[in-house]
Amino acid sequence: MAGVAGTALVTRDVGATVAEQRARLPPPAECEDEVEGIWRSHAFWAPRFEWYITTLEVHRVAKGSPELKGTILAEYWNGGTKDQEAPPCTAGRYHLIVRMPGTGTIRSGDISFGASTWSLDKVLCGGSTGYNPDRFTGRIDPKIQEFQSVNNDGGAAVNLPTVFRRVHCFDEAAPVPTVAVRPPGFGPPKKRAGCECGLAMGSSSGSAVGGVSALLLALGARRARRRCTIRRAASRESEA
Repeated sequence: MAGVAGTALVTRDVGATVAEQRARLPPPAECEDEVEGIWRSHAFWAPRFEWYITTLEVHRVAKGSPELKGTILAEYWNGGTKDQEAPPCTAGRYHLIVRMPGTGTIRSGDISFGASTWSLDKVLCGGSTGYNPDRFTGRIDPKIQEFQSVNNDGGAAVNLPTVFRRVHCFDEAAPVPTVAVRPPGFGPPKKRAGCECGLAMGSSSGSAVGGVSALLLALGARRARRRCTIRRAASRESEA
């Protein structure tokens, strides 16, 4: 967790209840493997007025192996009890993301996952505060896809309670479309050659329209019938 020189060792019990942390997390994901996947926590560290969203990307070193590897991504900012989303960047604010290569083990549901090094991934506000690499230990509850861990980073965090929930599986398949969309035709339908007298003669009928619109439709249909009759007579003369 974020480290500041001279910070006393503290434990957290205020503003860090399990229920509060659970309420901030996305819905759980149930995966085939008991430990692999993306795990997330969203906690407030009251003594330092800091918020943390910690994401664990956990893989087995090999299929069925108890040895784990992956990444820890910690996004944190300073703020009050209501700032569970990072507030705007103003004077005195900081908001950073750090990345840690994670290793650990899983044995009979007991998980240990942490890091010994860290690197600054992104500065979203303010400047670097320093960081102590996290190490989480807990026991996975498969019924709710969570593990209640404690964090001991070798610095200010001593048995710091942190609830992780699995929110994504690596074995999730791409969603299957539920709506079949028929592609449009390649072009407009072809018109028949010749004079379409039947269409012209019937164009004045159909749905009822009134006033000027009906009169214009009637005149147009009459002109079309006249042109069609002239063309038909000319065609008969040429054939004769």
